[in-house]
Amino acid sequence: MSLLSRLFGGGGKPAAKEPEVHKDFRIYPEPQSGAGGFRLAARIEKEVGGETKVHHMVRADTIQSAEEAEAFSIRKARQLIDEQGEGIFG
Repeated sequence: MSLLSRLFGGGGKPAAKEPEVHKDFRIYPEPQSGAGGFRLAARIEKEVGGETKVHHMVRADTIQSAEEAEAFSIRKARQLIDEQGEGIFG
């Protein structure tokens, strides 16, 4: 990487995206790249009793586009939250 790129911010880590918030749960879409496209996946977090609880959702579904996989990951995470609520952490 050239000196100019480093000085002007080129090649650095991308800024962390803000999570999607649904019913006080934070959803971070994290599609996984694979041979058939992108597998739907997301990290779901919520503060419970002063502690951050985390659930990693991974689905067998694959989507060709990374952007579409992010959108579908959020949709599936919302559905999981609606169906199970805090039960996803147990």
